[in-house]
Order: sequence, then C-alpha cells, then structure tokens
Amino acid sequence: METVNMHEAKTHLSRLVEKAAKGEPFIIAKAGKPMVKVTAIEAQQPVQRSGFLANEPMTVPDDFDTWGEQEIAEMFGINS
Repeated sequence: METVNMHEAKTHLSRLVEKAAKGEPFIIAKAGKPMVKVTAIEAQQPVQRSGFLANEPMTVPDDFDTWGEQEIAEMFGINS
C-alpha cells in the first residue's frame, strides 16, 4: 500500500483519489507518521423488501392523514 506525505497528498489529491476509487487504497502520513487510510466506498446494495407484498406497488390515499379523525376527536373529547 502506498504511503504519501501530507504535501504530496494535497498536490496530487485528484490522482490519488482516482486510484483509491479503483481499489488501490493509500495512507497519508504527517512527518512520517501514518495518519489516515484512504479507501474506496463500497457501493451500497439497494434495500430488499421482504414479506408477502414485497413486489407489489404501494400507494397512500390522498385522505390518509384524516382517516379516523372524527373518532379520535371524540376519544379526546374534542368537538370539531
């Protein structure tokens, strides 16, 4: 694994990041002391839906936020 000093990392950051993105991580050192390791971020897998409706399209009715509004108001003694 390549180790570069801080000055070199600043000077050649674009080139170094491209290499890391292609799977060649590197270490940035300050005064010869390793400080950080730069590696590519692995692509996140899409979240897999599970259950009996996993492949069914889901929609929310336009009036979803008002379902049971009257019943809830009555439970709390609110007259609307």
